[in-house]
Amino acid sequence: MRPPLIVVAGPTASGKTRLAIELALRLGGEVVSADSQQLYRGLEVGTAKATAAERAAVPHHLLELAEPGEGMDAVRWAARADEAIAAVAARGRAVLVCGGTGLYLRALLRGMVAAPGRDPAFRAELEAEAERAGRPALHARLAAVDPQAAARIMPNDLVRVIRALEIARAGVAPSRLHAAHRFQEERYRHRLLALDPPREELHRRIDERVEAMFAGGLLEEARALRTRFGERLPPKLPIGYAEAAEVEAGRLPRAEAVRRVQVAHRRYARRQVIWLRREPGVEWLRPPLDPEALAGTLRSFLSQ
Repeated sequence: MRPPLIVVAGPTASGKTRLAIELALRLGGEVVSADSQQLYRGLEVGTAKATAAERAAVPHHLLELAEPGEGMDAVRWAARADEAIAAVAARGRAVLVCGGTGLYLRALLRGMVAAPGRDPAFRAELEAEAERAGRPALHARLAAVDPQAAARIMPNDLVRVIRALEIARAGVAPSRLHAAHRFQEERYRHRLLALDPPREELHRRIDERVEAMFAGGLLEEARALRTRFGERLPPKLPIGYAEAAEVEAGRLPRAEAVRRVQVAHRRYARRQVIWLRREPGVEWLRPPLDPEALAGTLRSFLSQ
């Protein structure tokens, strides 16, 4: 029998990690990360991982799964999460899943419908087309074959546009696959809590976090990536590393890099909120919160 889960979700910089730790301390729990940016080794500051002190206070899992540049799809991540969750439960501890990667959460909580495999050659062709003609052109190509999928995916979301075109090429409608995901049976009994700070407050926190990242080690992490990989950095790095590397190379002023990363994080936060609003059973929480009172209600859920 699978254990019940407390899931703490929400947009970037909304306070997920802090709340998950506060709840874990009160419930005797451990945290399983559901963040696609935090799973890379050596990328600490730019992904806002829990600090060493926070990890010492509450064990965190799935923060060091892959090297920069390695892929980690939702199905493989969910299998690793299942293992971590079972191990935490076997120790008699409560399980708190914390993260804002919607596809990971969906794969964990509801499972994934079988989808066509990846086609590296076709992906490379699409990436080259996006570089040559622009991302909107690739999005228009998707709209021609699956208007519903195109309406759901932002034109600049290159990763998801390419995956949708890859699925369509295999003869499957991406929109039908997406709809099928929503109706899978629940794999875990869970409470899905999503932090919902006011937009102005969230933007302020994002801007302050990005400033702190550039002042607190992001540039050093980008320098380490350049030392390791040279001028050709791995693809699909977490937000901010490409800009920080450009600063390190002397090709981009730091102030402009900070501005670009702040904008990118704001856009990412908006996509996270849109995704979560489509998920069933979400309980939206408006900060400030009382962790002690919230833990009290969650104890009843865990004991059922």
